[in-house]
Amino acid sequence: MPVEIIPVKVPGLWPITREAGSIKVAGTPIRDLILSRIPELPGDRSLRCRGDFLPTAEFAALIANGTGNCIVRDPSDGADLMELSIAGTSGAPTIIPVDPASFRLRHPWDLLALNEQLVGALDANRIEGTVRAGATLDGFVRLGKGSVILPGVYIEGNVVIGEDCKIGPNCYIRGNTSVGDRCHIGQAVEIKNSLLGDKVSVGHLSYAGDSVICDRVNFGAGTIISNLRHDGRNHRWLENQVFVDTGRRKFGAIVGENVHTGIHTAIYPGRSLSENSMTTPGEVVSHSK
Repeated sequence: MPVEIIPVKVPGLWPITREAGSIKVAGTPIRDLILSRIPELPGDRSLRCRGDFLPTAEFAALIANGTGNCIVRDPSDGADLMELSIAGTSGAPTIIPVDPASFRLRHPWDLLALNEQLVGALDANRIEGTVRAGATLDGFVRLGKGSVILPGVYIEGNVVIGEDCKIGPNCYIRGNTSVGDRCHIGQAVEIKNSLLGDKVSVGHLSYAGDSVICDRVNFGAGTIISNLRHDGRNHRWLENQVFVDTGRRKFGAIVGENVHTGIHTAIYPGRSLSENSMTTPGEVVSHSK
């Protein structure tokens, strides 16, 4: 293949354990977002790109149209992010530093930043599902085939909703939120600036803000994710026994795949739930688990 996306698992994305390129952001796998930014290559060229690196279209074109073999390297950790090979070209490849406008996934909150960037850029509606009378769309919405937005739903800001979803009735979705395929967001639920995977069910009377919720997660009724520290400071994230400043004043939870919460679960801000974990009814999650 002239363009190859290299599968990469990013330890810093924990508790998200899947290969980075397969993660969907704004309804599209990251590998497809990468491919959409790389121009068509002549037959004598091949290009490899890591699945955790999303170049700008301008930078991708600069590399693809280069005159010789080259490697894009991140000077912060020495990782080779892209590699262009031209048949018949000899000599050591030129090392090119990554441009600051391109996007590299290092931490789970980077997914929120990328989702905000992509969903926030929507400038038109694309409605392939059904919007019932009594629903309000106050922003640009992409609604997939087979999905239905029920009466009383209020969408404020830009939102992406996948295929075969049931939204509502009487729930509040705020931008910039992305909902995967075959999801259910129930009665009196509020979702704000979050990224939901496929087959996610958020039970009635629940709230999730500034959070990443992975595939096949089920929230029991009344599950609440807090997203704001009482002192108003940026959230910190424990990584390799060191606290990292996320740069985010509002940051909810990172919920791994196949998590089930009991009714009335309360989750402190900046916490994570590892894949396949569960909470009991009324549990307070004050530490990542």
